[in-house]
Amino acid sequence: MNIHEHQAKQILKKYGAAVPNGVYALTVDELVEKAKSLKTKKYVLKAQIHAGGRGKAGGVKILDTIEELDAAAKELLGKTLVTHQTGPEGREVKRLYVEESSDIDKEFYLSCLVDRASSKIAFISSDQGGMDIEEVAKSSPEKIVTTKVEMDKKISDKDCQEIVRIFNLNDNSKMQAVSLIKSIYEMFISTDANMIEVNPLILTKEKKIVCLDAKVNFDSNALFRHPEILELRDLNEEEEKEIEASKHDLAYIKLDGSIGCMVNGAGLAMATMDIIKLYGKEPANFLDVGGGASKEKVSAALKIILSDRNVKGILINIFGGIMRCDVLAQGVVDAAKEINISVPLVVRLAGTNFKEGKEILDNSELKLISAENLDDAAKKIVEAIK
Repeated sequence: MNIHEHQAKQILKKYGAAVPNGVYALTVDELVEKAKSLKTKKYVLKAQIHAGGRGKAGGVKILDTIEELDAAAKELLGKTLVTHQTGPEGREVKRLYVEESSDIDKEFYLSCLVDRASSKIAFISSDQGGMDIEEVAKSSPEKIVTTKVEMDKKISDKDCQEIVRIFNLNDNSKMQAVSLIKSIYEMFISTDANMIEVNPLILTKEKKIVCLDAKVNFDSNALFRHPEILELRDLNEEEEKEIEASKHDLAYIKLDGSIGCMVNGAGLAMATMDIIKLYGKEPANFLDVGGGASKEKVSAALKIILSDRNVKGILINIFGGIMRCDVLAQGVVDAAKEINISVPLVVRLAGTNFKEGKEILDNSELKLISAENLDDAAKKIVEAIK
């Protein structure tokens, strides 16, 4: 689960990190009124959307007066920002954040995330802050330091020193940076975060280490332990179909292709998507109905797939283990009774109660195409939508 910058900064501040003073609002009048409490020579206005690249898209403005802030806020609120992370459709700005300006001396990059390969926490640090870290990694990999640390109650001073080494700070600023690493580490562990990114992390002209921007992502599977974080969820920033899928405990991610996929098991879902691409088409979604799905859950999954106007055909690929093929088949039939399936439907069933499932589908009078295996299913759905 992602949260907004202003929310991320409040959590960082709670754990001892230095962040600029700022206020957020959902209306311009409220924002301007709150901004009057800030003690600053300039106002930094920021669009709050769950996407990077806001500055290049016109979502960050530096303003001299409260009157300029008022005018800029009116222009920005409700505007659709298109960045490299939003896609061409962009994202509408529905909340604004304004904070005190900072006198920047140097900019750095800092993030931490779970490194699944080593079961450790990886800190990534660079003296090339404010830039796309992917570009830095490509053009100047020596400018990036990755430090992997054990998951523990505390992080060692030695690891902290290694993480901040590339910043090349004086002793006082280095102490601040080490303290920040400890704060971020504690926050990361305590909140079950997946990633914390500060870009840029700055050294001010007063030699203070400050988090000028912040992006945080949390493990959705651990949110039951953090109701205070779950309250920060902004449904306006999420795909409508993904919200609906979460209500039925479905793992669904919308993609840009034309073939809808319904599969049980994440690994099988990934293989299904890969083989669709192998035969020249793109998947419209990732959808894992899970191992113990009911017919109601399967029906809901099919409805979500069909609500995507880009879907020109559907591939159902089920390997019955805990998930019985007859339950899947009945869910498909039930959904078909409620909605008109007007696109080609290819079904591949194998495993538990395969014969019973096939019989349900054969007797349903649905216009579907049976497949013997995954390769056969991919060929048939690609041919069917041509």
